[in-house]
Amino acid sequence: MGYQSLEACVNDLERNGHLIRIKEEVDPYLEMAAIHLRVYEQQGPALFFENIKGSSFPAVSNLFGTLDRSKFMFRDSLEKIKTLVELKNDPIKAIKHPFKYMNVALTAFSALPMKVGKNAPILYGETKISAIPQIVNWPMDGGPFVTMPQVYTEDSDHPGIMNANLGMYRIQLGGNDYLQDREVGLHYQLHRGIGVHQSKANAKGQPLKVSIFVGGPPSHPLAAVMPLPEGLSEMTFAGALGNRRFRYFYDADGFCISADADFVITGTIYPQENKPEGPFGDHLGYYSLVHPFPVMKIHKVYHKKNPIWSFTVVGRPPQEDTSFGALIHEITGSAMPKEIPGLHEVNAVDAAGVHPLLFAIGSERYTPYLKERRPQEILTIANHILGKSQLSLAKYLFIAAKEDDPALHTHNIADFLVHVLERIDFQRDLHFHTNTTIDTLDYSGDGLNSGSKVVFAAAGEKKRDLWKTIPSYFDVPVSFGKATLAIPGVVTLEGLPYTSTQSAQNEMGLLNEHLKSAELNGLALLILCDDAEFTAAHINNLVWVTFTRSNPSHDIYGINSFIEHKHWGCIGPVIIDARKKPHHAPELIKDPAVENKIDQLATPGGSLFGVI
Repeated sequence: MGYQSLEACVNDLERNGHLIRIKEEVDPYLEMAAIHLRVYEQQGPALFFENIKGSSFPAVSNLFGTLDRSKFMFRDSLEKIKTLVELKNDPIKAIKHPFKYMNVALTAFSALPMKVGKNAPILYGETKISAIPQIVNWPMDGGPFVTMPQVYTEDSDHPGIMNANLGMYRIQLGGNDYLQDREVGLHYQLHRGIGVHQSKANAKGQPLKVSIFVGGPPSHPLAAVMPLPEGLSEMTFAGALGNRRFRYFYDADGFCISADADFVITGTIYPQENKPEGPFGDHLGYYSLVHPFPVMKIHKVYHKKNPIWSFTVVGRPPQEDTSFGALIHEITGSAMPKEIPGLHEVNAVDAAGVHPLLFAIGSERYTPYLKERRPQEILTIANHILGKSQLSLAKYLFIAAKEDDPALHTHNIADFLVHVLERIDFQRDLHFHTNTTIDTLDYSGDGLNSGSKVVFAAAGEKKRDLWKTIPSYFDVPVSFGKATLAIPGVVTLEGLPYTSTQSAQNEMGLLNEHLKSAELNGLALLILCDDAEFTAAHINNLVWVTFTRSNPSHDIYGINSFIEHKHWGCIGPVIIDARKKPHHAPELIKDPAVENKIDQLATPGGSLFGVI
């Protein structure tokens, strides 16, 4: 079938019990986001906001809030798309079974973008930025943001839609130094598709034309977040997944316009012209702070008849983008392992903010003849992973050998950590990359985009039986607080508030002196934190605190540590200092007054009664 518009999708979801309407007037400042968050936490329906304060346009959110709902929206095309991905990995199947895959081939052909005339629905009317719902998600956000955009740019060396990029980069609509209705801010990394296009335009001294699509069939925003290879058109994927060719045209100013979008914002980025962007509550669970990013000069804001503004809320995982990730995994399946020889599985751990922590399983076939198996091939695989597209943003990579447990999977966080920690040799199997890049949104490093990485590699027999309880003889210096067992072999320990690198090193020296002669073989990781009980209460808390609040090169210590031939190791357990540091960004905290107001919508007669 395929939806022709976002409105058609909304109506279909409502008919089938996947969407509810919020009829009460709702303030776009914090309230809409708070409703979304509460409903998402309950794995509730999509939300249609009919009455938004300060705007005549309605809005929808939580479309992708559950994997089941996402699969429902793409029920007619999902299996064919998965087969296309499979054929890309093994094209010989199509040759061996041509009739079996004929339908899929037709799907691929019909995915080609379609250029249409200039009487498209999107040209129904024009508006201005301030008339759009001014949605602010978190109290410290720098202004309203577009959180479900499809940002379109073209390659100046190879113009045209087949070489274009469609990405989901955040857009600040107002606040800071932006001129209202005349400028918006764009936030993205230069290695991403739009950044490559901007770099080329800058080198030629040319402005970059940008079109921001909002709404349209649900396959369009999904295409914008798909990790497609460079040079493969997201518009083609959108057409194939949506069972409807991506329709477009160029307006009189030369901007590419999505004919099926609900809104299109066009504008131009000029070389070397930046303005402060942010803060913004982001997917690590903290604010990304104010930094200079490209400013876009607005040309026009188009909208279709009865348009719907589409948005989501970004925050500490899990959130709606978690469900995006699940759907992408459903579609791509084994695509990534096919691209890296020896890799069986990789998981960017959502609970840890995605980019800070990777789990991987690879083959270890280099050393079958040695008396003791050790990581070798999986170290090669680890280097490949850390050089691969978005995976390169990771700080921590835990990698295990498949041969040690063929039933092991990366999506069971506690079991995977236990497997690695039972087998790793801390004297040999930690490998650091210092003075390198990390995610722009991660403030645990020593500067914007600057930090370090570490690989924890494990292959071979178990080397330790991890503690399942903290033994009575275990104690720490009096300056440290409570110790709590989080999972087998991992203990959280409360420390004093972090003040400086020197004080942290002094504290680690004190801890090492106290523990260096103790029997600690069952202890693998000691997590120094601000709240031991909170960190140990749930595996999601453990990985979020540990891996978002530490920079490997600066915050990893060890009992009886040493440096030999420039290799760092330790004889006892590893210590990770995961306390909040002065240079860290503040974490996201909800507004209590807004939460109390949302509670009223859940009382009898309210739109959220029986939902939250």
